Amino acid sequence: MPIKLQSFLFLVLAGASAAATAQEPKTCPPELAAEAPMVPLSIEHDDIVAGTLSFDQVRDFGRQLFVARFNRCDGAGRPASTGAGEKREVPLFSAEGELLTEGQVVHLRTSGPDAAACVGCHSLPETGGAGDFAANVFGLAGGLDPVTLSVGHARSVERNTPGVHGAGPIEMLAREMSRELRQQAAAAPDGVRTLVSKGVAFVVEIVGGEVVRADGIDRDLVIKPFTQAGTVVSLREFSNNAMNLHHGMQAEERFDLNPAKGFDPDFDEDGVTRELTIGDQTAISLWQAQLSTPTQVLPRGRAARDRIARGASLFDEIGCSACHKPAMVLESRLFVEPNPFNRPGTCAGADEGCPPYAFDMTHTGERPRLEKGPAGTAIVRAYTDLKRHNLCDAPGTGAIRYYCNEQLDQGRPVQDGRPGAEFFLTRKLWDVGSSAPYGHRGDIGTITEAVLYHGGEGRASRDAFVARAVEEQKAVVDFLKSLQVVPQSELVED
Repeated sequence: MPIKLQSFLFLVLAGASAAATAQEPKTCPPELAAEAPMVPLSIEHDDIVAGTLSFDQVRDFGRQLFVARFNRCDGAGRPASTGAGEKREVPLFSAEGELLTEGQVVHLRTSGPDAAACVGCHSLPETGGAGDFAANVFGLAGGLDPVTLSVGHARSVERNTPGVHGAGPIEMLAREMSRELRQQAAAAPDGVRTLVSKGVAFVVEIVGGEVVRADGIDRDLVIKPFTQAGTVVSLREFSNNAMNLHHGMQAEERFDLNPAKGFDPDFDEDGVTRELTIGDQTAISLWQAQLSTPTQVLPRGRAARDRIARGASLFDEIGCSACHKPAMVLESRLFVEPNPFNRPGTCAGADEGCPPYAFDMTHTGERPRLEKGPAGTAIVRAYTDLKRHNLCDAPGTGAIRYYCNEQLDQGRPVQDGRPGAEFFLTRKLWDVGSSAPYGHRGDIGTITEAVLYHGGEGRASRDAFVARAVEEQKAVVDFLKSLQVVPQSELVED
C-alpha cells in the first residue's frame, strides 16, 4: 500500500527528538478543512548542525521538499509579493467578479507562480535533472508589477531549465575561485591586471584599490555559477529565488527574518507564516548538493570506445577545451552549507542563524560521487571555466547571432562595447549527453547545431569543427554524448 507523503515525512523524522520539528504541523484555512498540506512539518537548521537529524534524514527531507506539489495549506501563492520578492497590492474584485486592482493571479506561465513542484521542471533524466522546452522559465518577468502576459524578449529572458546534478562541486569550485581572485585583487597595484584561478584568466581594471572593470565576471569578483547568465551565487540563493517565484513559497530568511522586508511574518499576505524555515532551505540545498556527479558512460565495443577517445582528442585540438576546461581541482572535498558569499536575504553564516554544516562529496551522497584527487583534493570534470563569454559575432557581419536573442542585461555589465545580454556562463558539458535540448532557450535539438551556432569568442573553434571531416565531427559528437547523468535506477549494486 502506498505511503502518503505526510506519513512519510513523519517516518523521515522518526527517532529524532521533538526539537527537530520547527513548529506545530501546518493547518489549512477553514474553507479547506478537508485538505492537508503536502509538507506539514518543517525542521530547524540547529538540529541539522547538532546531529539531531542524521544526514540521511536531512537528505530525504530535502528531496521531499523538491518533489512536493505545494498547495495553499503549505503557503503556496504570493498575492502580495512579486516573483522578485517586492511588495504589491493584493488584487481586489467586485461582487460581480470584475478586477478592480491588478496584482498577482494564482498561476501565470510568464510571471509565475508557474509550477507546483521543483520536479515539475527539473525531471530529465531523473528528479533534479534538466527540463524540456515546455519547462522554460521567463526570468525577470516575475519582478514586473503589474504582471505580464508577454513572453517577448523585451519583457523577460526565456531560459531552459538546467540540471542540478554535480551542483555541489560546482558551487565549491566557484567559492575557491572567488576567494583566490579576491585575494589577488587585494594585493594588486592599480591598473589593468590579469587574475588567474584554476587556470582561468580574468582581466580586471583596478583604480584606488577598487575593481572598476572585470571581464567575464562581476566587479565583486564572486563567481556566480548558477543560471545560464551566471547571476546566482549558491544553491541556497537559487532555491530561495525559485521557491518564491515559481511556487509562492517564501523562505523565512528572505522575508520573515529580513529587516529589508520589515521582519514581516506574512509578507505575501497569504495567511501562512514560516512557510520555509532556515532548516528547510538547508535541507533542500544539501539534497541538491549531494546529487550524483555526471560521468562518462562508455559503450562496450572497442571501435565505439576508440571513436569516443578520438573525439576527446579532437575536442581539445579544435580549441573547445580553452573554455570548456575538461577538469579543475578542488582543494577541499567538503561541501559546506551555507555559502559565505550569499547576498543579503540568503542566510550566509552563524550570525544569520545558519552555522556551517559540511559533508565529504567524495564519500557521501548519491553515486557516482565526486572523484578523489591526491592530498585531500577532488577533481571536477565539468567542462567549463565558470566564466562569462560572448558567442555572438559582431552585428553587421552577416553571421547568425543565434545566442544573442536576449535584450535584458540581467545585471551583466557592458563589456568591450557589447551589451551584457550577449554574455553567458560557459555551459557545463559533463551532463550534455543527458540534457537535450540545448542552448540557453532550449530550442536547439542536436549537439552539432549547438556547435554551429557558436560565434564571437567561439568562432575559431566552431570553424575548426566545420573544417573537419564528417567522421571526425561524429567522433566529437559521440564523445560529448558519452558525458551523462546516470539515473539512480540504472546503477548496479556493488
